[in-house]
Amino acid sequence: MNSEYTHIKHEFEPVFDKNSKILVLGTLPSVKSRENNFYYGHPQNRFWKLIAALCDEDIVPQTIEEKKQMLLRNHIAVWDVISECDIIGSSDSSIKNVVPVALSVILDNADIDRIYANGSKAYELYMKYQYGKTGREIIKLPSTSPANAAYSLERLLECWQMRI
Repeated sequence: MNSEYTHIKHEFEPVFDKNSKILVLGTLPSVKSRENNFYYGHPQNRFWKLIAALCDEDIVPQTIEEKKQMLLRNHIAVWDVISECDIIGSSDSSIKNVVPVALSVILDNADIDRIYANGSKAYELYMKYQYGKTGREIIKLPSTSPANAAYSLERLLECWQMRI
């Protein structure tokens, strides 16, 4: 297990268009997501299964293009709170020296009416670095990360359905 801090810069563009209504924010792409060059790339992350179920999609998207199309078709934008930081591996609890993203890129170009945090750390970082700039409320949802083993897919679906 790597215990060294690495300085990471967010490399992915946000996924959104002018019709996006919901913004889901994570913290920063995990090591696996960075390897796969797209959001929620760890095979054990439940994000794509969860969104497909919430949106009554027939299949869980597999390719980056399929994932983008599902999000846009359902008016969902996805990005992260952090532009760059120091982190050990994929451990959100190790995040330090945060540079926040410019959420105005999405908020000024889409009609976002709800913002959700995928997990406590995304919520905490949004409140610390973004809320003062946006003045927009954020709703904390349980993380889809495999590190959140306390939540089964069914329990995540139940929690997310109640809020979204």
